[in-house]
Order: sequence, then structure tokens, then C-alpha cells
Amino acid sequence: MRVVAGEYGGRTLKTLEGKNTRPTGDKVRAAIFSMLGQYFDGGLVLDLYSGSGGLAIEAVSRGCDRAIMVEKDRHAQQVIQANIEMTKDGGRFSLMKMTSDKAMFVLNESFDLVFLDPPYAKEQIVKDIENLNDRGLLSPDVTIICETDKSVDLPDSIANFNLIKQKNYGISKVSLYERNRASILAEV
Repeated sequence: MRVVAGEYGGRTLKTLEGKNTRPTGDKVRAAIFSMLGQYFDGGLVLDLYSGSGGLAIEAVSRGCDRAIMVEKDRHAQQVIQANIEMTKDGGRFSLMKMTSDKAMFVLNESFDLVFLDPPYAKEQIVKDIENLNDRGLLSPDVTIICETDKSVDLPDSIANFNLIKQKNYGISKVSLYERNRASILAEV
């Protein structure tokens, strides 16, 4: 696997062997960022089930300011650390070595881009979006990207967020959620 584009484009990413993680392949990563608009003008990224860290590194490579990666698996943490070192830009990345649930109670920043690729997708994604929203960890213009098996059907609406795009890529399904505009106006 490689970083697809941007500042770190073409650099090799290490991946984790085994069945505990599903690394997002180059083609799916490229498709995700094509759906998002390719490049960013700043912003804070949260990768709540980081695996190899590839999605967060890709986002920073394409213009996000910083990324926080959360991973509980020790072997995956080592891979993420090696991938952060590959960027030679370690100050733009933070690795939280804990579960996603614990991280949500420790975090205190507002995220502009969130990646969710949990092991037990549907129920966990709904719970994660609700928890992130309830804890005030999502910016008004946040985009939430969920990667699941193509057989998983996520709801059209979760908390104050609506499903705006969804595409299948091989065995994977990518779903994008954005905040319901009516909920933003109600908060103002």
C-alpha cells in the first residue's frame, strides 16, 4: 500500500498481517478522497479505528492540519507508529493507544473529518456517531466517513447526521454522513 496523493504521495505504508484489521486498499482510499473532494484546506482528523493509519495519513497528506489516530491493538500501534515515522512529520499525528470508547471520553477537540471502520460495523457506527455528537466532538461542518462490508446497511439518518453518499467498492461499502443543516440552524 502507498499514500495515494498529496505531500506524502507515493510513499509506502506498512500494513498489519492477520484478520484483526481490514486495511483500506489504495483504490478504496483514492475513491474515498475522490468522494470528499480530493484535497483539504486544513482541519482536524479523527481516525477512531486506525488499523494501519493509512486514512489519517492520506488526509494529512492532502491538506488536513493534524490527525488523531485511535487504536487498541498493540501490533497495529507499532505499524501506525512506523507509518507516522515514514511521513517525517510526526508532529502532525497523535496516536492514542486505547479503545475507541475510552478515547471519546478523553478527547476534547472538535473534528472536521472522522473515519469510522469498526470491527462490528452497523451497531458500533450508530453508537459512535451518537457519542461523538453528544460529547461535542464534531465541528458544524464535519464529514463522517464509514467503511463497512458491502452487506451492511447503515441508516439514512443518525443523530443529527444524514447519509449523503454511499458507494460499493468490491467487498467494501463507503458511506458519507454530514450534519443535517436544520440542526445547525437550530443551534445558532
